[in-house]
Amino acid sequence: MKLKDLEKEIGNVKARNKRVEGDKAWETSFTRRILIAVLTYFVIVLFFYFAELPKPFINSIVPSAGFLLSTLTLSFFKKIWMKKYTN
Repeated sequence: MKLKDLEKEIGNVKARNKRVEGDKAWETSFTRRILIAVLTYFVIVLFFYFAELPKPFINSIVPSAGFLLSTLTLSFFKKIWMKKYTN
């Protein structure tokens, strides 16, 4: 391999690493969690509304809040699991 090829390969690896870091940051971001919770809320509201269930706007809070709480506790349990798994 020539030096130019190695430099190009290193540049490709660095660009890939930057994309992967960005993806990971998005996956663990609070913004993503809130966005998914809000979208989940609206989908459940629509479902409850068209299913003619009582108080769709109020009753949709419970599953959305459950999702949000589950994502907040996952990182806690992941740390415990990783500690046990890596030892």
